[in-house]
Amino acid sequence: MAKHLKVNGIIIQESNSGDSDKMLTMLTPNLGKISCVARGARRTKSQLLGATQIFTFGEYMLFKSGDTYNINSCETTEMFYNLRVDLDKLTYASHITNIINDVTTENQNSFHILKLYLNTLYAISETDKNLDFIISVFKMRLMKIIGFAPNVDECVSCKSKEDLTSFSFRDNGFKCSNCKKQETGAFNILEATKNAIIYSIKADSKKIFSFNLSDKSQKEFEIVSRLYLNEKLEKEYKIEKLF
Repeated sequence: MAKHLKVNGIIIQESNSGDSDKMLTMLTPNLGKISCVARGARRTKSQLLGATQIFTFGEYMLFKSGDTYNINSCETTEMFYNLRVDLDKLTYASHITNIINDVTTENQNSFHILKLYLNTLYAISETDKNLDFIISVFKMRLMKIIGFAPNVDECVSCKSKEDLTSFSFRDNGFKCSNCKKQETGAFNILEATKNAIIYSIKADSKKIFSFNLSDKSQKEFEIVSRLYLNEKLEKEYKIEKLF
C-alpha cells in the first residue's frame, strides 16, 4: 500500500538515472539510510534540482510504494554552499561521507549520527578550523556513537586514574606509564592530546569543535583518531583527491 511520509534528511549520495531522473541515498534520523528516486530532478526547471544535490539537508515529502521511496517535494534547510566552491572542504566532506555511508543502514535510528554529520559539515563549510582537526574530532565522536568508545577514565590495564600517558589500540584506551612498558605498541601522547580525546567523546554535541590544540598535539590526535577508527571499522580510510 502506498503512503506519504514527511522526513528530515540529507543527501549523501547521488547518481543519474535515465534521461532526467536521479537515484539518491538519504540519511534520516528515524528511517536510517534510504534509497530514493527523484523523477525529473535533472531538468533545468525542476523544483527538485537543488534539493537533490549531495550535502543538501531539508524536509522531504516522500511517496513510498512497495520498497521504493519517491521524492515529491522538498523544503531546503541547508545546502552547505562553501563545500561546493572550495576543493579542500569538498574533499574532507566527501571523506566523512564515505565513513557515514559505511556505518549506516536502513531502518536504523540514526539521530545521533545525523547530528554529528551535520555539525561536522557545518564546521568544515562555515569555519576556518584546521580540516584535519575537524575530522579527528568527528572520528573519535563517531566511535562513541556506534559503540566503540575507548576507555578514557582510567588505565585499561591497572585501573589507575593517574599518569595516563599513552593510548593502546590493542586494549582500547589509555594506559599509565607503568602499564605502557608492557605494550610496545601503545602510542605516547601529550596531556593536551589526552584531553582532546576525552573532550571529543564527552562534550556536548554542539560544542565538540570548540577547542584548540598545538601543532604537535593536533598531529598526535589525528594519528590516534585515524588509526582507532580504521581498526574498529576494519577498513583503511584515506583522504582521496577528487580531481
